[in-house]
Amino acid sequence: MKNFKRTTFLILFLLNTLFPFAQNNPKLKLSIEEMFALADSCSRSIHTFRIAEQEAEQAVRVAQSARMPTVDVTLSASYLGDVWLSNRNFSNGENAPMPHFGNNFAIEASQIIYAGGAISNKITLAKLQQQLAQLDIKKNKQDIRFLLVGNYLEMYKLKNQSEVYQKNIEQTRKLLSDIHAKQNQGLALKNDITRYELQLKSLELALTQIQNDITILNNQLVTVLRLPQKTIIDVDSSLLNKLPQLSNESHWQETAQNESPILQQSLLSIKQSKYNEKLIKAERLPSIALLAGDKLDGPITIEVPPINKNLNYWYVGIGVKFDISSTYKTVRKIKQAKFSTQKAIENKLLFQENLMTVVKEAYVRFNESFVIYDTQIKSLELATQNYEVINNRYLNDLALITDMLDASNAKLSAELQVANARINILFNYYKLKKVSGNL
Repeated sequence: MKNFKRTTFLILFLLNTLFPFAQNNPKLKLSIEEMFALADSCSRSIHTFRIAEQEAEQAVRVAQSARMPTVDVTLSASYLGDVWLSNRNFSNGENAPMPHFGNNFAIEASQIIYAGGAISNKITLAKLQQQLAQLDIKKNKQDIRFLLVGNYLEMYKLKNQSEVYQKNIEQTRKLLSDIHAKQNQGLALKNDITRYELQLKSLELALTQIQNDITILNNQLVTVLRLPQKTIIDVDSSLLNKLPQLSNESHWQETAQNESPILQQSLLSIKQSKYNEKLIKAERLPSIALLAGDKLDGPITIEVPPINKNLNYWYVGIGVKFDISSTYKTVRKIKQAKFSTQKAIENKLLFQENLMTVVKEAYVRFNESFVIYDTQIKSLELATQNYEVINNRYLNDLALITDMLDASNAKLSAELQVANARINILFNYYKLKKVSGNL
């Protein structure tokens, strides 16, 4: 209920604040959880799977209706021609009068009381199919969420890179201004200015490419979330303030075994195959039903001459139906069903092995991302210290412009790698949650 209220509030907020100003390129700041809630409510893909779940739910009701009594009613009126009588060799034929109006009314009700488990097994199979549809929704939700969080974090990474590039462009322009001043004093060469102008153009080009990539990712997010096309999604700047903590691999393996929708679907497939075996075996058993009916016919044509009266009779009883041919026809079907069950069991074991491998890989990458981050932090410290030393030496004419250029590029690369490393920790965390079925 709490999640429902939160999702409803978010949708109402969008309707009231976003859509009236769609033409003004509104900014919408979304956290990852808010984005997930919006996707669960608005994603067309998830909506399609929800319809499939409703279809499976209705199939359960259809299967359950087989337990209800069956009632057949027939009503007819007809014109009867005169009777013609003859010997068996078709000689001495003569006409006999016949009442020309015929009528028939019949009603029959039947209630199956035993069908060898066929009805209950069909209901169970329909319920299993409904559970599979629900797992399809869960799997699709996680696929959509992982797609969204991947684009969201990539956009975050690009925005961080954009800020770093903008900062370095400002520094490069300031440095160019200083070099121009030194050139006027005869302390710098034209070649120094050319090299830094070339670096400035390269930085500006890279910034343009990053901004274009951000636009593309923003459009993908807006499309999946079904927001107005001109909406600009603003990432949550506090996202990286608290990074996820490491935990034991056994925790993630256990979570995957309990939560993975693919593994749960494989378990349901085994159940389906076993119930399908029971359903086929039920064909070899008789079906028993209670019967009750009433019939009204006229005229009575079994007498000669026919009697122009109505004949009404009713009956109650019990009926037994047994298909004798099923005793030898279903043998091959049962064998085929057993092979299907065995295949489903082997598929489950295969999925289980693959799941353990995938979780292991994701966990190793998650651990690795922390090591990479620590390494990049140290690299940034060293690059910053080196840049400050070289910059001071250059300003005091104790270093060449090439040294300054190398130090600036090293610092830029280190800043980008640190920003990327923090986001990679989050990406690998969400990937681990996804493969373990808990995103």
